[in-house]
Amino acid sequence: MMTVVSLFQLRLPPPPPPPPICCYSSPAPNERLYHSTVAAAAHKRSIKQVKALLHSGEADSSHNNNNNKPDEEDEEFQVLTAVQTTYNKIVIIDTPKSTLLLLDSTHNVHSMLNKSISKWTGSYWDEFATLPPVVPPGPIAIFGLGGGTAAHLMLHLWPSLQLEGWEIDGILIDKSRDYLGLCDLEKHTTDGGVLNIHIGDVFSPRAAISGGYAAIIVDLFADGKVLPQLEQAATWLELNDKLMPNGRFMVNCGAGEEGSAAMISQNDDSSMDDTWRLNATIRALCEAFPGQVNWKKMAKSAGENYMALTGPLPELSTWSAALPNELNSGVNQWRACNQVQ
Repeated sequence: MMTVVSLFQLRLPPPPPPPPICCYSSPAPNERLYHSTVAAAAHKRSIKQVKALLHSGEADSSHNNNNNKPDEEDEEFQVLTAVQTTYNKIVIIDTPKSTLLLLDSTHNVHSMLNKSISKWTGSYWDEFATLPPVVPPGPIAIFGLGGGTAAHLMLHLWPSLQLEGWEIDGILIDKSRDYLGLCDLEKHTTDGGVLNIHIGDVFSPRAAISGGYAAIIVDLFADGKVLPQLEQAATWLELNDKLMPNGRFMVNCGAGEEGSAAMISQNDDSSMDDTWRLNATIRALCEAFPGQVNWKKMAKSAGENYMALTGPLPELSTWSAALPNELNSGVNQWRACNQVQ
């Protein structure tokens, strides 16, 4: 989940023509009512925050100043679909540069599909695409598939991967197939890679596979917050049974606890290396896997999410050398959690 988004001048268009049918899509009887509700709410939000999100991965700092072109405020953002399900309030919007999936009453961005040649997002989804070089060969699970941003990026960079995507909301998957290109990933690449989609609860035994996953990407949020189960060490010990030997978790841990800054000693020169303690999910991981958790914090422009990677800290120069230029410098920010009391 990207914690930056808002909309202004979001004009509800006439019902768009049906998208090309590539996969089955469930009917949504309450879509029209929610569609109009979202349109009303969207007018209260700011276009500048959407622009900040769209430009977050770009190096040109001019996007952050006030020298905008005169017609920039007239950009149109169309609602492609809006529906409330048992699990989510789903809104998918189309912008000139990206298609965005917004969820919950927060309307946080949970997935994005860029229309430019570069697929990279400048956010935590790119981190997930760096994972394959540091895990054993084998299938990689995505727990919390959403609109499939991580899957798009991973198969773009590693086209032979077997991805197993898990999502609890079947209607969300249908909408992502229709508007976010998810069904394209369900077709085998020329290198044999594919995304297999499963609808269900990732905490159930059904989410396990014989032999275990080489890695599990965990991106599980509800109402704008990490699922509370992920803040319990026992949950991670149970999920660990779904990994093969030497398998790893890579986790989007969300934001830190601003009110907990006192947990970090102000007199400790290494206090900057201890800011992971502000994140309850990383604390739970460290309790479950002492000495086997690594962390980084995304830049402010990328949402300031905390990320975690289990297992020994990889050899960073080797890891970096296996990645394209857009991603290789970011791995050098990983560091081991210092658990010395």
